[in-house]
Amino acid sequence: MREVSDNIAAIRVQIEKACVPHGRDAAAVNIMAVSKMQPGERVRAALDAGHRLFGENRVQEAHDRWAPLKKEYPDVRLHLIGPLQTNKVRDAVALFDCVQTVDREKVADALAAEMKRQGRGIPCFIEVNTGAEPQKAGVLPENLPALLDHCRAAGLDIRGLMCIPPADDPPAPHFALLKKLAARHGLPEISMGMSGDFVKAVALGATCVRIGTALFGTRI
Repeated sequence: MREVSDNIAAIRVQIEKACVPHGRDAAAVNIMAVSKMQPGERVRAALDAGHRLFGENRVQEAHDRWAPLKKEYPDVRLHLIGPLQTNKVRDAVALFDCVQTVDREKVADALAAEMKRQGRGIPCFIEVNTGAEPQKAGVLPENLPALLDHCRAAGLDIRGLMCIPPADDPPAPHFALLKKLAARHGLPEISMGMSGDFVKAVALGATCVRIGTALFGTRI
């Protein structure tokens, strides 16, 4: 599907333009293709275009899709970007190359124990609930320092922070907050921005943007 390849190229151009006023290197911004619920032919089109960074929300759905595909494309990097339940930690550690949604001590401890059991250390991000939404996963900003200390003490390799701003809020203040928190805690990676707001996210320091519809098209 030529459309997917063209979309990836167009997104890269938009990232490059967003980086220029801020003196950023566009090569430092990773495009994550959010493949949840996308048909297999679109995912293969992205793979055929050379794309290798993908995000999935659910462990079981990701396993069904990517367990066979990873054998064909061993250089794929797969990130978990949805909430992680402790009963799915074993499968998550076996399949994913990064977990972006650590949000509580129980999950951190389960991940650390399972990585040790499997002999597979994978980097993690902490998800921050920047809008303090009660229905949403993520640690509250004021509780981030304690969770980060706990994760580090448990032996997790915390590389960065991730957020999903409230749907009805302007995203820029949330992106600015996440950048500030990452800088304060010495974390180099910032995962923020989706199809509708990734240009703003790049301008405010995103190192990873999570793109679904703008890359794959509307879900069937």
